[in-house]
Amino acid sequence: MSLEAQPLVRPLDQLRIVLCQTSHPGNIGAAARAMKTMGIHQLYLVKPEAFPHEHATAMATGAADLLQTAIVCDSLEQALNGCALAIGLSARKRQLSHELLPAREAAQRACSIAAQGQQVALVFGTEMSGLSNDELDHCQLLAMIPTNPAFSSLNLAAAVQVLCYELRMSAGLSTVTPAVANPLATSDELEGFYTHLEQTLIKIGFFDPNDPKKLRQRIRRIYARAQLEKEEVNILRGILKLTQNPRPPEGL
Repeated sequence: MSLEAQPLVRPLDQLRIVLCQTSHPGNIGAAARAMKTMGIHQLYLVKPEAFPHEHATAMATGAADLLQTAIVCDSLEQALNGCALAIGLSARKRQLSHELLPAREAAQRACSIAAQGQQVALVFGTEMSGLSNDELDHCQLLAMIPTNPAFSSLNLAAAVQVLCYELRMSAGLSTVTPAVANPLATSDELEGFYTHLEQTLIKIGFFDPNDPKKLRQRIRRIYARAQLEKEEVNILRGILKLTQNPRPPEGL
């Protein structure tokens, strides 16, 4: 297929904002408004306390259409289905954590992948405590908004606005390109791989599920840094399959 005949990609159309367990419906509406002003339209909600809600609609102020198309999910894993990259927003560096980038650099990384036609998620935690360690395990990268160290508190919708602005600016710098030949593995494909890997490690006696310590998180973060392609995940799962059930040597 010639370059002219390949479908062109609009990076902002590949971006989704994921809000986890939002407690105040007004923050959902304000986040939707922040998204729409920057041209981002995919809103995913993981176990919101109250949605739909009139306060969310009131705070959306012209962006109620994003609330109507918002996808409510029972788990973060479900919200990340189909994503090649999930970036978690964190207000602090975590122990045993992923690569941490300033918001602008994280937005550039997101748009470089979105420009290749793959879905990217920006994941925000609860208003009070942010993302849990379990939620962070589903992300491959962390982003932080550089704030005043003496007063780093930032409203959820304000944080969404900052990231959406950075995404829009980065998308403006990204050339519109056709989809890549070697796409990254999606979140659901990675979860399938992690499950397969853990089963294999249990079978060979390397991993004790009753005393996991931090091995599970460490393994996830090793592969998160690698940004595995779909084909690479298939290769690794083929290795795991033969590790569990080795082929007999030829000639025997």
